[in-house]
Order: sequence, then C-alpha cells, then structure tokens
Amino acid sequence: MPHASNTTVAIVGVGLIGRAWAAIFARAGWRVRLTDPHGPTLAAAPDLIREELDKLARHGLADDPQGAAARITIAASLAEALEGVSFVQENGPEVVEQKQAIFAELDRLAPPDAILSSSTSAIVASRFTEGLPGRARCIVAHPVNPPHLVPIVELCGAPWTSPETVERAREVFSAIGQVPITVKKEVDGFILNRLQGALLAEAFRLVGEGYVSAEDLDHTVKDGLGLRWSFMGPFETIELNAPGGIPDYCARYTGFYKGLAGDVAGPEVYESPNIDRVAAAWPHAATPERIAERTRWRNERLAALGSHKRAAPDRA
Repeated sequence: MPHASNTTVAIVGVGLIGRAWAAIFARAGWRVRLTDPHGPTLAAAPDLIREELDKLARHGLADDPQGAAARITIAASLAEALEGVSFVQENGPEVVEQKQAIFAELDRLAPPDAILSSSTSAIVASRFTEGLPGRARCIVAHPVNPPHLVPIVELCGAPWTSPETVERAREVFSAIGQVPITVKKEVDGFILNRLQGALLAEAFRLVGEGYVSAEDLDHTVKDGLGLRWSFMGPFETIELNAPGGIPDYCARYTGFYKGLAGDVAGPEVYESPNIDRVAAAWPHAATPERIAERTRWRNERLAALGSHKRAAPDRA
C-alpha cells in the first residue's frame, strides 16, 4: 500500500464503517486518531481494527498489520482528535440534523486546510454544510460496506465545494489504496446506490411476481452478470458484445432495451403484498448466527477476490 508520511486523519465515529476507514488509513501509513461519543464503542475499536488488519494481512492486503495498529490512537475529545489533522472522515448517524451539528463542530475545530469528509450513503452534502464558514472544504466520500474490502469511494461535493477539495480528496483516497470516482453534481443515492437500486427493484419484481425463485435470481447475478462485473463495467461489457463496439451494440440492441425501459419496476415492488412474497421466497431464516457466519464468509471471499484483483490489475 502507498505510504503517506506526516499525515494524520481523524476518524469521527468508530462503528463498522469508521473502523474500516481507520484500518485503510493506518495500513497506508497514516496516523489515525479515533473519536466517538459512545465510550464503549470507542474503547473497543482499537482491538477490532487490529483484528481486521490481521485478516487483511493473511490475504496479502496489508503489509505490516502491527505497524499499522501502532499508528492508531484514541483521542480524549473531539478537539484533540482534530488537532493538526489534514483529513477528517465522519461516520455518524444518517440524520440530517446530526450531520449539521457535527459538521458545525468539525468546521469550528479542525485546521482550516483540513478536508471534512462524510461517509453518508443517503444525504447529499448541501443538506448539512450550507451554513458553514468552511463549506468549500466539505465533501461526501461514500464508501461501500465493507470499505476495507470494497475499494470504491464516491466523491460528491455540494455546489459550493471547491474543485481543489475534490481533487485533493481523490489524491488522498487513491494514495491509501481506494478507487475514488467523482460524482459531478449532487444526485440522491449517488451512483452506486442508483445502479444497485435499478437492479434490486427488478429483482423484487421478478421474484415477487413469480418469474423466478429468489435463489435462482441470485445465481443469475453471482454466476452470470457478476462474474463480468467483478472486473468490467457495463460500458466495457457491451463494447465486447458487438463487433463494432458500443455504437454497434446500440444499433443492434437498443430497440429491445427501449422496450424494457418503458416497463420498469415501480415503487410498489417495495410494498405489500410484493415484499411479503419476496420475503417468503427466501428459504433462510435470518438468525443472528446465520447473519454473523455469512458476514464472515462474505468478508473472506471479498478479501480473496481483492487479493486476486491486486495480482492482476486492470489493463484497459
């Protein structure tokens, strides 16, 4: 992983996402300060982060887990966490009013040249930064769970976020081993969730209306579309599906897709009785034990895939 010297990040909120960010920054050589208003969560964080670093190392995704863990400290207060940092990654609740309150404090206490970044997945930056004196340095950096195993991060500024902030944020996330993309203007759900939402709505319709079983729907993605999508995007995919590339693909197939686009799944797929049919179609009970075990399995598979992709980088 790239090593960034003389850099310090404040991780504000150390739940699941915050701990992942701490591991990412620490393995890249950053000094990491942790802060969280919930004392037990904060106290437990260093050991949990160290465990994740060890798991990453077993897959070749962290070079020096002990050294990385040693760069992580708990701050006694928010002010102490922010002192002298160059980057702040906030991971608080998905509540506008709480975002507004914490960003007011971050803007007041952080060094004036520090970037203030939020992990929010659903709230655009303009909703919680408009009244801040330092609003030009505020940005959303939306990760995917779990961020230390899924490298994409969506950067989306408010209309007043400076281009310099966006560029610096891209440089930071690239340097720590993530894959930043720029969302050029605010849109609800950003990019990934809008793409995921389109697929999920159709999945809910196809299962709820009885076209396919829930498990076979999942096979269609993980043993079909997902195999290509794990290393190719949709435009790369269609470029190779017609001899003349994307223009040829559009000429050949968009008539079919126009028909589908005129019959998209609506919001009713997320209402009863459709969601009841979907829930009934899934044959596994969501026990705490199953969820915990499947989460461990997912993370191991993602780590193995990440190791494979690291060994065979994109050559597009």
